[in-house]
Amino acid sequence: MRKQIVAGNWKMNNDLAESKKLAKQVAKKVKEGKIKDTKVIIAPTFVSLASAVKATKKSRVKVAAQNMHFEESGAFTGEISTKMLKSVGVKTVILGHSERREYFGETDALLTKKVDAALAHKMNIIFCFGEVLADRKSGNQEAIVESQIKKALFHLEASAFKNIILAYEPVWAIGTGETASPEQAQEMHAFIRKTLANKYGNDLANSVSILYGGSCKPTNAKEIFSKPDVDGGLIGGAALNADDFFSIVNAF
Repeated sequence: MRKQIVAGNWKMNNDLAESKKLAKQVAKKVKEGKIKDTKVIIAPTFVSLASAVKATKKSRVKVAAQNMHFEESGAFTGEISTKMLKSVGVKTVILGHSERREYFGETDALLTKKVDAALAHKMNIIFCFGEVLADRKSGNQEAIVESQIKKALFHLEASAFKNIILAYEPVWAIGTGETASPEQAQEMHAFIRKTLANKYGNDLANSVSILYGGSCKPTNAKEIFSKPDVDGGLIGGAALNADDFFSIVNAF
């Protein structure tokens, strides 16, 4: 059975004190709200990961990293390895986010290495993909999404997907104020599930959680999450406010 998941990607926001405060606020709201069926994840910056793990230790909130390197160690200035993440209690990592692809030149080939490294070290993955505005306008969105999934993930054995959460990001709807309609989100999520089914079968396709990651807010989360193939959200800006984030968590 697929899990309902809401993950907050804090991106490059909040210093240590702010991150600790927000992590505690989220943990408290999840506890007081008696959220049981929805998995809640927060992803602070690297410098705040250890503190966030500590702040959420006695709660159901899990902490994820926003990125990682595919090597365990070495001369890779500024990078973080799976071993380092696990040493502070982090067992989940976001890979393939549109901002990593656009601003840091991350390719499908590079992401394949990161996926393999994460799985080899028993990390859970939130794997992101999605089309830009030009692809959407040209009607090429399905081909782009299919290509990103196949190139980075379809070399894997079916068993690997028990550690993978998919996150569809319509890039044209991130930080722009634009939002894919619930119908557009459902249409793409259904296509993604069909793509998985064609490769691995219906049972696996129906077991993988697929999150929507495009300007999801308290005002639209309930309608988006009501769609049959949408299993939650990867939340950006709204995750920086505990009340807004909890409203999205509670949208199920």
